[in-house]
Amino acid sequence: MPPGITGGSAPAKAAAPAGEAGDADGVPAPLAARARLFPALVAVYRAQLSRARVARIPLLFVATFQSVGIMVLMRGVVDGGEEARSVVAGSSVLVVAFVALNLLAQYFGQLRASGGLDHYATLPVPPSAVVLGAAAAYASFTVPGTAVTAVVGSALFQLPMGHLWILVAVIPLSGAALAGLGAALGLLAPRQELATLCGQLGMSAALLLGVLPAERMPEVVSYTRDLLPSTYGVEALARSFDGQPDWLAVCADLGVCAVVAVVSLAAATWAYRRAAVR
Repeated sequence: MPPGITGGSAPAKAAAPAGEAGDADGVPAPLAARARLFPALVAVYRAQLSRARVARIPLLFVATFQSVGIMVLMRGVVDGGEEARSVVAGSSVLVVAFVALNLLAQYFGQLRASGGLDHYATLPVPPSAVVLGAAAAYASFTVPGTAVTAVVGSALFQLPMGHLWILVAVIPLSGAALAGLGAALGLLAPRQELATLCGQLGMSAALLLGVLPAERMPEVVSYTRDLLPSTYGVEALARSFDGQPDWLAVCADLGVCAVVAVVSLAAATWAYRRAAVR
């Protein structure tokens, strides 16, 4: 056909290069929007809950049996009073520490060592949803064990059970604080073995500093006890065993738990971002 003659139709634009998504001008198409925090959090929570249900339930029985056994042993040493309240409260929160701190540190340490963080990094979900969803799922497993331990301990030491409803606040706040700490330890540990070691040491600290009565500890150790997040959940639960609890002190302890939970979960989110980009 002679030059300048098009046959009545406009020439078609050159096709975009293969493998390049975009419009006719070659402008790349925008990526899909990231999922919102709450829907992503719910999705991660459900996935973690179904995944850990089979593997973690036997360990939950171990944690509950361990706490009940500690109370039985302490029954021969502690008769009652304030020391008995400390033993029961500390043993109950120990179940939370075993699952939310120890197991979550091991889980994130294993996830980092096996490259599992790369899978979450490819998903359009905020890092905070991954951390909060996993922490909430692991903390959920502590509810039955903590309740059973508190009831058995109250019966064993003849403590009043009228205010055990305080567990509704103690479990999630202590669980969130310890889960954030466990996730941060697992993500920051350079090796999986170190993450497991940190989780075990954290649970041992919760055992020694939470279950043993504070009055029998050296003064230096008592200062260390104040640095442990679970201590304030223990104190709140122990105060509830009084006939007329000091609710202002209980709310203050729970408030400290809430602040520590926010800080520890924020630290775990930062540690997740740091580990995911490596």
